[in-house]
Amino acid sequence: MREFIVEADGGSRGNPGPAGYGSVVRDAATGETLAERAEFIGVATNNVAEYRGLLAGLRAAHDLDPAARVHVRMDSKLVVEQMSGRWKIKHPAMRPLAMQAAAVFPGDRVTYEWIPRDRNKHADRLANEAMDAGSRGERWEPSRSGVTGSGTTGIPGLTAAEELGTPGEATVGAARVRAALTGTATRAPAGRGEADQPGAQTMSAANARVNAPAGVAANAPAGVAAKAAVSAAEPSGGGAVTAEVRAARNVASAPPDLGTPTTFVLLRHGETPLTPLKRFSGSGGGDPSLSEVGRRQAELVAGALAARGTVRAVVSSPLARCRETAGIVAARLGLGVSVEDGLRETDFGAWEGLTFGEVRERYPREMDAWLADPEAAPTGGGESFAAVARRVAAARDKLIASYAGRTVLLVSHVTPVKTLVRLALGAPPQALFRMELSAASLTAVAYYADGNASLRLLNDTSHLR
Repeated sequence: MREFIVEADGGSRGNPGPAGYGSVVRDAATGETLAERAEFIGVATNNVAEYRGLLAGLRAAHDLDPAARVHVRMDSKLVVEQMSGRWKIKHPAMRPLAMQAAAVFPGDRVTYEWIPRDRNKHADRLANEAMDAGSRGERWEPSRSGVTGSGTTGIPGLTAAEELGTPGEATVGAARVRAALTGTATRAPAGRGEADQPGAQTMSAANARVNAPAGVAANAPAGVAAKAAVSAAEPSGGGAVTAEVRAARNVASAPPDLGTPTTFVLLRHGETPLTPLKRFSGSGGGDPSLSEVGRRQAELVAGALAARGTVRAVVSSPLARCRETAGIVAARLGLGVSVEDGLRETDFGAWEGLTFGEVRERYPREMDAWLADPEAAPTGGGESFAAVARRVAAARDKLIASYAGRTVLLVSHVTPVKTLVRLALGAPPQALFRMELSAASLTAVAYYADGNASLRLLNDTSHLR
């Protein structure tokens, strides 16, 4: 029987922050490097990146010989102890990854060994190469001739259930992980990572919650509809726990590795002369340009997004203040700007240029109706919130289809951004009046294949003045 050595590592620049993994498969007899895997995975913690590296390494070994024995060596004490069944897997983000790793090979053909970091330099180098490539907006490519390399973790040709394996295939490995999931294993001592990271943030289908810092992707593929559970705390009770219990009972029920999301980084344009006056400024009145403050805000946002290095495309509302904001950011990122009419602001009709108080004084009945009914439109042929929601949803679906799996900056206005957030949350139209969105603020929504989404708001722009 052939024997492989898998060395794996992962890292996060921020923990959580931009993250990547690296894996190496060696021939145990000759030491020859047979395969390398590395990938930039967006925002994750060190622990999640390490698990992703393990999973990629095991899958690469499986591609080479599904009947082989595998000896895994990692410098992550947490992953080694958890996969060996000695420590409890506490964090929900790690549980599905552990179940998937346990299902790649029958557990009696996989052993785990902790090694010092200085003996894991090859995998560590690959992880850093992947993170560096991600910061440049590139995919990692293998540098060694004759060595297979890939930035993906799937096993080609298998369905999700087949990829995870059946209970009979991985009985021993599943039993080890099941013990770690159900609490019969011991907890990791303090300082080992998972137990000390309540903010550990990579999403599973069962655990969608607030996670990705603005401008950075979480890890799941594109989907058209989005539903989000927004909670900074760990999920408790309900479907998430049930899903994890099911996964512990049956390896095949663990959710698959969902990959890369379609993420919209929603940027409200910078200030215009009307912004600090809090006047209605939609698509039916004048088309003001940015003020000096607004241009400065756009430049600072551009610098922040350039440092993240995750945005792959820029799409703007057709209105001048958005196109100007988008142009400043895109120039810094080295990208062009596409225009999407569906991202334009609401047409406020006769209310354009007025303050809320002035509208209340002049059009009290119309204002009351507008606040109470999403189908009510502003005076003078304006656009209702319901109409805005329909065109924004259509634009969202169009853009998800066009930019599947990529992180895209959408430069828009208050109502469209709030609407995208509301739709992601499944919140009622009245929720629009319970949100405040500052000029040049960022909101990131990552859309998942299973209909879930992760959401993060960065709404304090006082530092951008």
